[in-house]
Amino acid sequence: MPVFKVGDTVEGIDETIKGVVKSVEADRVTIESEDGFLLQYQLQELMVVPKSNQIRVTNYEVAKVKKEKEIERPKKGPAIKPKERNAPKMEVDLHIDQLVKSSKGMTNHEMVNLQLETAKRQLDFAIRKRIQKVVFIHGVGEGVLREELHYLFRRYENLRYYDAEYRKYGTGATEVYIYQNS
Repeated sequence: MPVFKVGDTVEGIDETIKGVVKSVEADRVTIESEDGFLLQYQLQELMVVPKSNQIRVTNYEVAKVKKEKEIERPKKGPAIKPKERNAPKMEVDLHIDQLVKSSKGMTNHEMVNLQLETAKRQLDFAIRKRIQKVVFIHGVGEGVLREELHYLFRRYENLRYYDAEYRKYGTGATEVYIYQNS
């Protein structure tokens, strides 16, 4: 049986309690916890904390650190609003002035081909990177690029396309939703 003296610092063997011995009676020890409560324990439920210079980590200290860590846990990021949840993940502006420094000297055919190649490359990138929504901004114009894009999108089985949000893009954009394979 361990021997306890008044004034000894003790801690619980199976509990995360630490305190100072206030009295010892037969097989019972009364301690004052660090919170100021008087508690009674059986002799075999406590152990003396050595007063040596050795570094020793006790159960109580481990529990105290864990508790501090739990309190300091960072909160989750801000909640995503429903509008933002449905916002496109990727936008591709196909206006010719966004793709080349100068379109001077290019035929209409060359411009449309460059825009379609860019759209195909970006769409393949989105599929590879598992991006679900892509908005292709094609502008209003005569509708040639829009029709060519729709023809391109029809060649893919794992996507559907529709006019993008009118308030943000007007009638000059098409949104593509890419179905992800499980």
